Amino acid sequence: MHDLDTKRYSNIMKALSHPHRLELFLEIAKCQEKDFENSECLISEITKCFKIGAPTISHHLKELSNVGLIITEKKGKFLVARVNKEILDELGSLFKDTEL
Repeated sequence: MHDLDTKRYSNIMKALSHPHRLELFLEIAKCQEKDFENSECLISEITKCFKIGAPTISHHLKELSNVGLIITEKKGKFLVARVNKEILDELGSLFKDTEL
């Protein structure tokens, strides 16, 4: 088994372990998949699906961003997000390469 940054992977999985963060992450991924050409999601659009306040959503987005699962940026007055596919590929390899 190769050297793993277990603390980093643990933090990524911890971020996804919260139900609202997981739902947000999946909504961003779904939005990105629908609009492949643009590959970004307007946060204001996906937050309409949730019954939690903007400050809470902002907190969860920050947690996802801090561990590198999503990339956010301002475009004019809008906040857009996209899934960091490199992290997903890395996690996929982690589990695929794990010997049982």
